Amino acid sequence: MGKISKNEEDWKNELTSEEYRVLREKGTEKPWTGALLENKEKGTYECAACGNELYASDTKYDSGSGWPSFFDPISKEAVEFETDNSFGMVRTEVKCANCGSHLGHVFPDGPEPTGQRYCMNSVAMNFKKSED
Repeated sequence: MGKISKNEEDWKNELTSEEYRVLREKGTEKPWTGALLENKEKGTYECAACGNELYASDTKYDSGSGWPSFFDPISKEAVEFETDNSFGMVRTEVKCANCGSHLGHVFPDGPEPTGQRYCMNSVAMNFKKSED
């Protein structure tokens, strides 16, 4: 999948207002409210803005944080990282490598084998159920 570059007006026309707030304005959905938080089906989590595959269901786990959490992206090329200094904290933002949309943050308190917790917004992703 090639890199996607659109102006913000195009994104506003394609995304719902909540998707736009999270994906393009780096918002966060309220904890424990996301549609994908309790999803336990087998499949793939994709960027809601562009369809880029982000996480496999076998890397999802219950972190107790209130947001869907994963211990590893589907590939190292799927996501990009940026330092986020907002709200008086230093965090690592996770963005879709294909379209640059904000997905969530990654923290170093996840389970093995990676020790990472990719804390994602449900609204930033779509779920594609496996057919097997």
